Amino acid sequence: MSEKNEEILEEVLENQTQEAEPDKEEETAEQETAEGGENAEDSGEEISGEAEDTKDTSDEDKKKGFFKKKKDKRDEQIEELTDKLKRQMAEFDNFRKRTEKEKSQMYDMGAKTIIEKILPVVDNFERGLAGVSEEEKENAFVVGMDKVYRQMLTTLEEAGVTPIEAVGAEFDPNFHNAVMHVEDETLGENVVAEELQKGYMYRDTVVRHSMVKVAN
Repeated sequence: MSEKNEEILEEVLENQTQEAEPDKEEETAEQETAEGGENAEDSGEEISGEAEDTKDTSDEDKKKGFFKKKKDKRDEQIEELTDKLKRQMAEFDNFRKRTEKEKSQMYDMGAKTIIEKILPVVDNFERGLAGVSEEEKENAFVVGMDKVYRQMLTTLEEAGVTPIEAVGAEFDPNFHNAVMHVEDETLGENVVAEELQKGYMYRDTVVRHSMVKVAN
């Protein structure tokens, strides 16, 4: 082979080598790009996963907070209704007691009014029987009147009406009405010497004070 041909062959080989090197560089660049894309995709997936976890946690927290608020509101309503019910029950109990007291007072007032009207009749029976002589006490009419009188006293006693003790007791303005004073050495001071009109009580209330004479 001549020198000229050798030179031409070397030039051809150098050109082929130069053409091959850029192809290798391009392949290396493509590989690096591909690897970078894969890394980016992996990191993107990781970020996305973390974001989803954070989102799920946030949603759970929100749900918990929502149910908690809802539960608290329901508890407040229950407490409010319970308190309202207790107040209404207390008011009803007070109303019931007040009504019973008023009914009892009205009944007592009505009973006292009737008793006050009956007492003068009892007084007339006592005056009439007191004026009967010993001979007339066996008379059938007098015996009948005495029985009616005693029956009336028994009925009043069963209804809660009792006579007030007067003669020989110490004068008490809560039960006695003094209309006269007398001098009597046999009696102590402020002692009831005589009862002019009998007094009566209905249960614990004075219906009529005793009209009395007080000694000394």
